[in-house]
Amino acid sequence: MRAELYCKSRLIIIVLTAGMIGFGCTQHQIPDYSDVASCVGCHTNYAHLKEVFSADTVAPAGGCGGEAPHNEPYDRVFLDTDDDGYKQFKRGFHDIGCTTCHGGTDGTHEKEIAHTGNFIRHPSEMYVEKCGSCHGEITINFNTSLHQGTGQKRKVTQRMGLAGHEEFDLLPQHQIEGYNANCATCHGTCGNCHVNRPPIAGGGLANSHAFERNPDMLATCVSCHTSRGGHAYLGVASGTVPDVHLTEAGFECLDCHTGMELHGNGDSTVTHRYAYSELPTCEQCHTGLASSNNYHEKHIGDFNCQVCHSQDYNNCGSCHIHGEGARVPSYLDFKIALNPLPENKDFEFALVRRTLAAPDNWKEYGVDEYPAFDAHPTYNYTTPHNIQRITSRTEVGGEHCASRCHIRTEADTVYNRELYLFESDLLDWEINATAHITVDGELPAGWFN
Repeated sequence: MRAELYCKSRLIIIVLTAGMIGFGCTQHQIPDYSDVASCVGCHTNYAHLKEVFSADTVAPAGGCGGEAPHNEPYDRVFLDTDDDGYKQFKRGFHDIGCTTCHGGTDGTHEKEIAHTGNFIRHPSEMYVEKCGSCHGEITINFNTSLHQGTGQKRKVTQRMGLAGHEEFDLLPQHQIEGYNANCATCHGTCGNCHVNRPPIAGGGLANSHAFERNPDMLATCVSCHTSRGGHAYLGVASGTVPDVHLTEAGFECLDCHTGMELHGNGDSTVTHRYAYSELPTCEQCHTGLASSNNYHEKHIGDFNCQVCHSQDYNNCGSCHIHGEGARVPSYLDFKIALNPLPENKDFEFALVRRTLAAPDNWKEYGVDEYPAFDAHPTYNYTTPHNIQRITSRTEVGGEHCASRCHIRTEADTVYNRELYLFESDLLDWEINATAHITVDGELPAGWFN
């Protein structure tokens, strides 16, 4: 009897408990995360991305082209299934499973779990491991690419008293962090050109994860090469016109700057772009230049082509990295100096461009003053991308052929002196670093009579 009552009472409890559980479920529905329980499921669900995103804690640093635009974190990682870029990605051989490249954990709706373990946000930061299995030759060659910032690293390290870019990792950690927060907003790896927008362009997926073999000139190339490349090539500045290679030939960057040049050749790491053997030259397209006209016959070996064929171009200087920025605001100018790179270029004279270099560049990162600032001049060899066949130096209007470029004095008025870089053009702290490339004492004495 007792056993029977005990069994009946247990049955009642079980039934009641089951009923209560069922009642509770009808009142508090367990969320259904099945649609977002995967990498693709989450990143194709815009509403869910907005619910779980983490706000930025540090704004990307601005660059020579201005402040980076702000793209919301969820916009940067959204995969739009209706977008042609996403469809292109799904059709291509790069659709090999998210965790193959990014690591982490698939099959979960928990953001923290998905992004833990071996998760890597930008796989091409480990391009040898992540890209090399398919793109072996390119990744090997990329070790020597200037797009990794070896030119900038060289100047920073040498002004710090070290030998070259190989010793960049020996710099104080806070200075390396400064480089990564500023310079690396452009200088990056494969993904910065082929998958994402560069950080200086706001970062994030450029085209719903499509891999662009040939990056878009405006969205990618010009985003980084703004003040010195795109600014000139597109004729942005007041009083300038677009480069003739754009208006007459319709050339985009990759028509001259090939993948071999941009990726590196794997042979050696060059310290600046003008030392690179794959760099395009005018002579590759324009043959017979030496005998094509009187100007060329006289001066073909004296100075680079841009001395005659460039318009005024962008300059700026004295920058506080991540601080005040450029304390000499950008301005259009045109300066001819002694060739700063005689070991790479045979010209006696060449165009130069004022750089952002200043003794206290890294003040915001604990370096009050470079110990060896004078290791490099504050004006660089330059080849502005704003070419015109006829410029203010080639259009003499019936005057003597040298009337627009040789310095001369007539009735107490000096003509053309502004074209050249003299020591008097330098700020006090630039003189020791730069005076050796000024034209003082290097021009014909007869020009000053």
